[in-house]
Amino acid sequence: MPEGPVATIIREKLTAGLAPERLEIEDDSWRHAGHHHEGGMDAKPGGESHFNLTVVSAAFVGQGRVQRQRAVNGLLREELAGPVHALSIKALTPEEVV
Repeated sequence: MPEGPVATIIREKLTAGLAPERLEIEDDSWRHAGHHHEGGMDAKPGGESHFNLTVVSAAFVGQGRVQRQRAVNGLLREELAGPVHALSIKALTPEEVV
């Protein structure tokens, strides 16, 4: 299934800002259907408001968990203020990937 417009923006911003070796973006919005915050960018029910991310990047080397979360949140500041209601982040260095 192709990515929606919000997922595409997330991919572009994280790729430009972190040069990840691996980037997985899962739209988990379907699990929150009917909630007042659903709809994402296009205001369609069940669309692009909740995401699970896995980001593997050398940019995280030497950073703690909170610093990594802040780096991702900083890159996605606009999306978190708008269409994205919830973001689950796994931010790992290449050495941490099992």
